[in-house]
Amino acid sequence: MGIMALDELRDLLIRHARPDLATPIEDVLIFKAERPQPPAPTTYGKVLALVAQGTKRFALGDRLYEYHEGQYLVASIDLPVTAHFARADAGRPGLGVGLTLHPAAIAEVLLQAGPDDLSELGDDAPAGLAVSTASAELLDAVVRLLRLLDRPGDITVLAPLVKREILWRLITGEQGAIVRQFGLPDSSLSHVARAVQWIRDHYAQPFGVEDVARLAGMSVSAFHRNFHAATAMSPIQFQKQIRLQQARLQLAAAPGDVAAVSRRVGYTSPSQFSREYRRQFGAPPSQDARRLTPARDRDGSAGISA
Repeated sequence: MGIMALDELRDLLIRHARPDLATPIEDVLIFKAERPQPPAPTTYGKVLALVAQGTKRFALGDRLYEYHEGQYLVASIDLPVTAHFARADAGRPGLGVGLTLHPAAIAEVLLQAGPDDLSELGDDAPAGLAVSTASAELLDAVVRLLRLLDRPGDITVLAPLVKREILWRLITGEQGAIVRQFGLPDSSLSHVARAVQWIRDHYAQPFGVEDVARLAGMSVSAFHRNFHAATAMSPIQFQKQIRLQQARLQLAAAPGDVAAVSRRVGYTSPSQFSREYRRQFGAPPSQDARRLTPARDRDGSAGISA
C-alpha cells in the first residue's frame, strides 16, 4: 500500500506542480525541485510537509534534521530554519506536498474524539517540529486529497472531509502530542507560540525575557524550559535569527543600504551585525546582497521551501 501510494502521489505532484506552488485546494501547496538547492533561510510554521521524492535537510538552532520520501514533518510554530532539497535532479525531481495546519480545525477534531481515544498529554511543550515516517493510512488520505485536483468539481465538498481525516491521522500518529498541543489554547506549546509571535512582530525591539514570559503566562524558568524545547533556541537567539532573516530579505531589495538595514532590524553596532550576518549566511552583508538579486531574478522566488 505504501509503495503504491507513493507512486501515485509522485504522479499527482508532477502533473499538478506549478511555479507559484499553489493548488486549487485551499491550504495545499506542491513543491518541486529539479536540482539540489543551496541551503536557504526560510520559515517552517503550522504545516504538515510530506516528501514524496528526494531528500530535504534543514537546521533549527543546533539541531539538524533530514526527511525523505515517505516521511513527513510537522511544524506547529513559526520557526526560522535553513532548509534545502539535498537530492533532486531533472530526471528525478524533489517532490513534496504541504498542508497548512489551523489550530481551530485541530481543536474541532479533538472535541469530537471519544474520552478513551487519546492518551494523556504531558505538561511541558514538545519540540515545535518533528519528523516521522508516514503511516499507510496517512499516505492514503494525502493521495485522496490530491486526487481531487483531477476532479475540481468535488473539491468544495470533499476536500474539507479528507483534510479532517489527515488531521486525525496526525493526532493519533507518532507526532500526535505536537499536533494536539497546537490545537489546545491553554497548552504549553500554545503559550510558547504566543511568545514566538510577539518576538516575530517586534523583532527590532529589545525586550526582557521576564516580560515575554509574563505575556506567555509562564514563570521565567518554565518559559525558558518550554521555549527551548519548542524552538531549540533561547528567546534572544530566536530574535537574532529573525533579525538576520529580515535583514537578508531587505538587502535583496536594497543591496547598497547595509547600514540602514542593520539599524532597521534592531542592531546598534554595524560591526556586530556584519559579524553575525557572515556567521549565519557565509558572506558579509554587502557581498551576500549582490549575489541574492540575480538568484531571485532567475528563479522568481527567494527561499521558498517545503
